Amino acid sequence: MKHHLFRPLFMLAMLALVPACELFEQPVEEPNKIELRKKSAEIIQADQQFAFELFREVISLSDQENVMISPLSVSYALGMTYNGAAGTTRDAFNDVLHFGDLTSQEVNESYKDLMDQLVHLDELVEFSIANSIWYREGYPVLEQFITTNQDYFDAAVKALDFSSPGAVDIINNWIEDKTNDKIQDMLDYIPADAVMYLINAIYFNAKWKYEFDPEETYSSAFHLEDGNVSDADFMVINGNFNYTENEDFTAVELPYGDSTFSMVIMLPSGENRVDDLVEEMDVPAWDSWFENTVSQHVEIEIPKFKYEFKDLLNEPLINLGLGVAFGGGANFSGITTAAELYISRVIHQTFIDVREEGTEAAAATIVELRETAMPVTPRFRADKPFLYVIRENSTSAILFMGKLGRPVY
Repeated sequence: MKHHLFRPLFMLAMLALVPACELFEQPVEEPNKIELRKKSAEIIQADQQFAFELFREVISLSDQENVMISPLSVSYALGMTYNGAAGTTRDAFNDVLHFGDLTSQEVNESYKDLMDQLVHLDELVEFSIANSIWYREGYPVLEQFITTNQDYFDAAVKALDFSSPGAVDIINNWIEDKTNDKIQDMLDYIPADAVMYLINAIYFNAKWKYEFDPEETYSSAFHLEDGNVSDADFMVINGNFNYTENEDFTAVELPYGDSTFSMVIMLPSGENRVDDLVEEMDVPAWDSWFENTVSQHVEIEIPKFKYEFKDLLNEPLINLGLGVAFGGGANFSGITTAAELYISRVIHQTFIDVREEGTEAAAATIVELRETAMPVTPRFRADKPFLYVIRENSTSAILFMGKLGRPVY
């Protein structure tokens, strides 16, 4: 393949936009743009590289037909966790998230800079980012860790009785509230040794700049990769859009609101498959990805779709190099000095609804931290039939040997 990138549908389109042209050659106003300091721009490039690598890992490991991740959500959840990492664990975060030579101060300022601007970029688009940290009631969390995440991630930090029957519902209700009820029942249970949850939630709701006419929607066949077909409702629109065509794929860009956000749909060409495009993802090709993009009149037919995706990101993140954070050698001394912690689960859940009016999407990421297992006092309870031996220890001579099947006295 000549081209080496794939653009996740909803989050990364906002980071490097090609402004969509007005339908029917209407005069346009320049869409709002994010104005970032140099260091913040480096974070965006780092997030892009992390996004492509994470998506490739998730695709390769998933057996689901419909996959969707929010790299931005995962990045923010891991970014908060990064503030508590030290030593080789912190080095692993730096490598996986591609922070390079950025200092922790620069990383935190960049996350804050990006978040503050993203949520106010387009008045016609409803977009929110929320972060929270929940820790076991009474657990000694370092104040510096709390204040850093409050200051730079605007994180709500709350102590919670994890043993309470309602604790799971409290956390899930927060996620549901921040995603307009689109991400539900995300946390299934709280292990006895869990001490902290670091959570990011994202919600996106936008109308197309040029809406599809529901009267034009029609039912037709959608061809599956296994050769079978499935019925789908295809939406139709004609007009001037950014259009890309090459030997690997064709693509159209559909703008939302004031063209600040957009969805890019990439259709593999010929015998190419989606997995082929994903396999070739890499950042250096980003600048050349749409070099031959032109604004032209295009007849667009795309299916309506709506689905949820949920997955555990442990294996993808370990494969990317974050394994030290998941094991007994993890170092989160920036969170607490009371015990050794490790990441036990990174849970990720997404939702998307693409229809004639626009797109609604949501995502949440949970980083679960547990205490490294401490030596447990063994308990021996002989409450079923057992054998016994009476022996002389210097010679191991067996004096008596028996089985107790039913205790009588």
